[in-house]
Amino acid sequence: MHRRDFLRLTGAAALTLGLGDTVTAAASPTRPNIVFIFIDDMGYADPSCFGNPKMKTPCIDRLAREGMRLTNFYVNSPICSPSRVAVMTGQYPARWKINSYLAARKANRARRMPDWLDPKAPTTARLLKQAGYATAHFGKWHIGGGRDVGDAPLPADYGFDESLVSFEGLGDRVLYAKKGLSGQSAKLGRGEITYIPKHAGTQAYVDRAIAFARKHRDKPFYIELFPNDVHDAHVPRPEAIEKWKQVTDNPFEQKFFAVLAELDRQIGRMTDAIDALGLAEKTLIVFTSDNGPTDWPSYYKRGHTPPGFTGPFYGRKWSLYEGGIRMPFIARWKGTIPAGRTNETSVMCGIDLSPTFCHLARVQPGNSVKHDGQNMHKALLGQPVERSQPVFWQYGKPYTNLLPGNPDFISPGLAVRDGDWKLLIEPDGSNAQLYNLAHDPGEKSNLLKEHPDKARALWSKIRNWAHSVGFETRAAEPKPPAQQER
Repeated sequence: MHRRDFLRLTGAAALTLGLGDTVTAAASPTRPNIVFIFIDDMGYADPSCFGNPKMKTPCIDRLAREGMRLTNFYVNSPICSPSRVAVMTGQYPARWKINSYLAARKANRARRMPDWLDPKAPTTARLLKQAGYATAHFGKWHIGGGRDVGDAPLPADYGFDESLVSFEGLGDRVLYAKKGLSGQSAKLGRGEITYIPKHAGTQAYVDRAIAFARKHRDKPFYIELFPNDVHDAHVPRPEAIEKWKQVTDNPFEQKFFAVLAELDRQIGRMTDAIDALGLAEKTLIVFTSDNGPTDWPSYYKRGHTPPGFTGPFYGRKWSLYEGGIRMPFIARWKGTIPAGRTNETSVMCGIDLSPTFCHLARVQPGNSVKHDGQNMHKALLGQPVERSQPVFWQYGKPYTNLLPGNPDFISPGLAVRDGDWKLLIEPDGSNAQLYNLAHDPGEKSNLLKEHPDKARALWSKIRNWAHSVGFETRAAEPKPPAQQER
C-alpha cells in the first residue's frame, strides 16, 4: 500500500460493526498489519531521537528515520492500568472506573475501582478480529488478574487469539521468580507458566510476536507488543552493566541504560523480522510509552536522581505535568508514511489510537461503540490535524496513593489541553495553573492572572467532562496556588 492508496482509503466504504453486530467481510489486501509497541515507563527523551543526552538507541532511531515522529503525543493517564485501558479501548479509562493501577481486591475497593476492565469494553483487538484480523497480545497486561485476583477474564475474552503476559495478568505467562508478585501469580494458575530471568522478558515477548507475524503473514494481523521494560526494578544481565559505568556514576542509571539498550535491540529484532518477511510496506509499526519515567522516593533518599529523561518537560510518572503524560511517538509504514518527518503541530493521544487503527483496517464501529478519541491517521502523514475536542486527565486522591517522590512534581488532580493552552486544577477549583505550551513547554509561567477568562473557559470544559465520566467538581472560580511559583 502506498501513500496514494492511503489517502484513497479515507473515502473508502467501511465495515460497520459493534459488539452485537454481525460482520461478514473478506480481508482486504490493502488493510495494513499493525504492530503496536507500548513501552513501560519510558520518558519522552529516553530514545536518543527524542533527546537522550547520555546514550543512543539506534533501533528506535531507525524507526524514526524510516517513519514519522509526533512530538505532541499524550497518554491519558500518568500510571499504567488506566493508560492501557485508554489505548486499548479508545475511551477515557474513567468510563470504566479505572483511575489508578489495578492491585489486590482490598486496595481496589479502597480506591473505588473494579478488579478488572469489563470485557464488554470495545477493544481494538475485538473490533479487528471481527473484521478478519489475527490478533495477539504479548507483554504487560495489567487490566485485570494477578495478586489475589484469580477470576479476571483472560486476554481471549477481550478479542485476542494468542497471548503471553506476566504477573499482572492471567493466561499463558512468563514469571521471574517463585516469590513476590510472580509467586502470587503462580498460585492463581489459569495458564501455562514459564520461569525466565527478568532480563529475558522482552526477548520472550518479541520471540512470540515474530512467530505470530510469520504464522499470519498472508492475512492481516494486529499485535500488541507491551514489554515490561523499562519499568524498574532494572535487572539487566550482570555483564551488561560494566560499559555504562563509564557513562554515569549513578548506579541506578547504569542498570537502566543496560536495560534500555537491550530493549532497543529487541525492537530492532522485531523490525528486522517484519522486513525479512517482506511486510515492511504492509505493516504499520507504532511505538510509544504508557507514562513518564519512574519517580520513587527511594531514589532521592539514596542521594540519586531517578533514571529516565523527560527532555524539556516538567514532572515525571504519577504527575499530570508534561513529563508524566507527554510521550515519544513514532509511526513507520514504508511507502505510506513519509520517512524522516516530524509532526510538531498535531495533538494526538492514547484514546485516538483505536479509532485510527480501526479506520486504517477499514472498520467503522457501530452505534454500540462510542470512542472518545478521534481518527488521526492524517497526522501520521505529517499533516496538521486540529482536534475536535480537548484532551482531559484525572489523577490523584481518592483513586490513588502513588504520587511522585519529588514533591514539586505533584500536580493538581485534573487537567485539560485545548490547542496550545493547558489548565491544571484541583476538583474544588484551587491550585489553578494555566500554561501556553507553545511558548512555555516546561510549564514555568502560570498565566492565570494574565488570562482569567481563558482559565474560566477551560475550567468549565473540565467540569463538563468530569461530570460525563463520573467525577465530582465544585463550580468555583479557578484559584491560584497558595504557594509561590517555582
